[in-house]
Amino acid sequence: MTEVLDRPVSGDDRDRMFATTPGLDVDLSVPLGPLTLANPVMPASGCFGPELGPLLPVRELGAVVTKTLFAQRRSGNPSHRLTESALGMLNSVGIPSPGTSRFVHDVLPRYREFGVPVIASVGGLSVAEYWQVTEELAGVDCAALEVNVSCPNLEHGGLSIGADPAAVEDVVAGVAARTPLPLIVKLTPGVTDIGEIARAAERAGATAVTVSNTFPAMAVDVTTRRAVLGNGTGGLSGPAVKPLALRLVWQAAAAVDIPVIGCGGISSARDVVEFLIAGATAVQVGTATFTRPYAMAEIVRDLPGQCAGLGVGAVHELIATLRA
Repeated sequence: MTEVLDRPVSGDDRDRMFATTPGLDVDLSVPLGPLTLANPVMPASGCFGPELGPLLPVRELGAVVTKTLFAQRRSGNPSHRLTESALGMLNSVGIPSPGTSRFVHDVLPRYREFGVPVIASVGGLSVAEYWQVTEELAGVDCAALEVNVSCPNLEHGGLSIGADPAAVEDVVAGVAARTPLPLIVKLTPGVTDIGEIARAAERAGATAVTVSNTFPAMAVDVTTRRAVLGNGTGGLSGPAVKPLALRLVWQAAAAVDIPVIGCGGISSARDVVEFLIAGATAVQVGTATFTRPYAMAEIVRDLPGQCAGLGVGAVHELIATLRA
């Protein structure tokens, strides 16, 4: 168990609290397109900001993913934005954003201080906005871009861009034409065939896909007979969605030749191993960090023991090893 300190947490404290188990020589590195990460663990977009840096040894993560960036400043949705659900959480944050200029000058440098690869999440309420944000990030020191195609497309009445293979291909091809950086495309689960969307992203130049974003959901207050979330509906995440996300990862990995990043309900090293076996190359952790900000560091610490227990000397040996 992680110890609890009655004083401010120092760098030495973090190193001691989250040190890996001695004597286990396990290679945790994973290939992610042209990138090689020191380990497969990173935060999900929107679930980690620089302010959490003092709470865990961020430099021991495989990468950090920024909150989704839009061209202009956005305040997000009205309250309530978060509510608990059985084995999960619903959110309707609405993706607040500082805008590209402030992100580049004020926010990104704080992410880069962690000394691990920084993946900038790009959003857009139209196809053109994705391209605009990408152009405004030209020359910025990032390891990769994650194109969040789960955003509502205002050009088509709010339908998620990620629900339309043609729209995904259009967005990703335009982004690819505007940056030399590796492109990860974050997919929505709200589709009939996740493989079809993943293939569209691959055709357009994606070097990896993230599977997936939150699942559409809602909560009702029986006393007021109103939706609990200020926006009416939101996205469900947490342990409740893990079996659904595992299936989507398995389907996407079977459909494309590029790496898949698994996301959905991951809170332990054992969860990570399940996603790797199902076909993921790396993973993102989201909801677990809301109650346990140190969850990702614990997962990295516990991965060598999980690998050793399964008789493998490298975490990549687990990828796509699901037996029929």
